[in-house]
Amino acid sequence: MRTGILGGTFDPIHIAHLHAAECALHQADLDRVLLMPAGDPWQKLGKRVSAGHHRLAMTRLAVEGVAGLEVDDREVRRDGLTYTIETLETFPADEEIFIILGSDAAAGLPTWHRGDEVIERVSVVVAPRPGTDIRHVASVVPDATILEMPLLEISGTAIRHAAATGRPYRYLVTEPVHRYISDNHLYTEGTRSDIVGTQPDTEEPS
Repeated sequence: MRTGILGGTFDPIHIAHLHAAECALHQADLDRVLLMPAGDPWQKLGKRVSAGHHRLAMTRLAVEGVAGLEVDDREVRRDGLTYTIETLETFPADEEIFIILGSDAAAGLPTWHRGDEVIERVSVVVAPRPGTDIRHVASVVPDATILEMPLLEISGTAIRHAAATGRPYRYLVTEPVHRYISDNHLYTEGTRSDIVGTQPDTEEPS
């Protein structure tokens, strides 16, 4: 089994995530791509993110009926801060794992918690993103597969701001996700969100 993992806060999941997942599925000849919403991502320590059940629901809606794309909820279900290496350890040792990263995240891979073990365990697939020199990524992860895809300058931050201020963002997400955001009044003033790292006994990131 050749399994791709595309993780992220997915607050919300948008078309740049989905396009990267589909490109990786075909260009890296994967059997499946797991879209994996982060539970309590250490990179977001102290910041507010939407509750995990909302982010998971939006991810499921975004890939419903799409062959080869699946949703994996193991990080949302796990307590404490989310570290990629701990997620990788939950997969069978003989499963071939491909981690799909934006070029900005890939460039910082060695600084991740137990980053050397992550690099040893997986093959890296990189989605180019504006503002990151792909040559730098190649110097950090020489064996990475670089996806051939357009640069999509879309961010969850921009979508949340648009939703909060009444500006259009319909075509930056799938229609079911847009409807879910609207129906649940996400990103509007007074909507409850979680602060990352507020659970007791969480491990400090390194």
